[in-house]
Amino acid sequence: MISCGVDFGTSNSSVAISKAGAVSLVPVEGQESIIPSALFYQRKISAPFFGRHAVDLFFERKEGRFMRSLKRVLGTSLMDHGTSVNGKPMKFDVIIALFLKNLKEKADAFAGEELRHVVMGRPVHFIDDDIPGDSRAQQELTNIAQRVGFKHIAFQFEPIAAAFAHEVHLNSEKLAIVADLGGGTSDFTVIRLSNQYIKKYDRTSDILANTGVRVGGNDFDKDLSLAAIMPEIGYKTTYGDKRLEVPIKPYHDLAEWSKVNLLYTVKIRSQIQQILYEAHDKVTYKRLLKVMEQETGHALLAATEETKIALTSMNEYWAPLDFIEQGLRVSIKRTRFDEAIQGQVQRISDSAKQCLQLAQIKASDIDLVILTGGSTEVPVVQAEFKKLFPTAAVADANKLSSVGLGLAHDSQYKFGT
Repeated sequence: MISCGVDFGTSNSSVAISKAGAVSLVPVEGQESIIPSALFYQRKISAPFFGRHAVDLFFERKEGRFMRSLKRVLGTSLMDHGTSVNGKPMKFDVIIALFLKNLKEKADAFAGEELRHVVMGRPVHFIDDDIPGDSRAQQELTNIAQRVGFKHIAFQFEPIAAAFAHEVHLNSEKLAIVADLGGGTSDFTVIRLSNQYIKKYDRTSDILANTGVRVGGNDFDKDLSLAAIMPEIGYKTTYGDKRLEVPIKPYHDLAEWSKVNLLYTVKIRSQIQQILYEAHDKVTYKRLLKVMEQETGHALLAATEETKIALTSMNEYWAPLDFIEQGLRVSIKRTRFDEAIQGQVQRISDSAKQCLQLAQIKASDIDLVILTGGSTEVPVVQAEFKKLFPTAAVADANKLSSVGLGLAHDSQYKFGT
């Protein structure tokens, strides 16, 4: 019997299989083992495109509907309301199922048989401070996994899965904290690790605490966008005799992948046009109207994400906004990015400290810090963890694939593969 682990992430996803005690990543897009969690419904073509292909089609300005960050919809009212795809209503469970079905088909082909047993990754909290919503999100993901063909479904916290992936390389017992900082959530686990524990069926006694907060790379993008990019299209400008600030909701929605498509309505464009007549900074506010008319909100988000990634290695980056206006670029310094996300970094740090408190240990007791997830690349985040755990060793290999690998390891324990 072969089992698998599926890491359905906010930004990226992966699958790994367990066969005869060996774990392997599945090539899910060409030869790539990581696929962006994105879909594109091209107009007049019923089946969606996935991953990098979806992203490329969107930025080639093909007509259709682009979707990302679908994981953040789980457990929310949007699951019931659904959305419109090229003029047709569609529920989000159907959309997510199509994405997961694509992953399963790739895994089935790689395994040479239809996979029935799966461990799905999940954040410690899908939704902060909402126990019913959290339970609802896991049940929705269970139903979707059943819909795509899995018969035996288990769940594991993503940071614990990342710990399992690193454990196989240890030669002595370590007290570790796992920091899994993804696109939508940041999760922490304090756990005892050793390669001697790998075959233990029940690891409950080794897991000392779990915490999580709904903060991730998408939130970094939003804060960076509002601080440095949205002012270029009129954010915080004023209008009218009373010098009122222009409505901020369109800007906040433009800064979130899951809300951009909801903005492209006649009503919203009409409201912006009316305010434009009284705008005190018509040059920048008119750019907002252009973004709405040309439906380039996702391009705006992509420019923000590109800037964030560039600032992990550069002190300054010129964000290209020429899709709005020819030659338009904006200089953004890393210090501005650091300031913009400081509140989110503090929330992440507080969640890590809470995990230590729940485990009833001190930071100095930690031997190993395991960093996983793309958001751990951000310099100010790395600096925060070095400050929190100055004496601990740091393991950060396979940042984007360790959760998938660990879920497959966990499937060995749970299903005896």
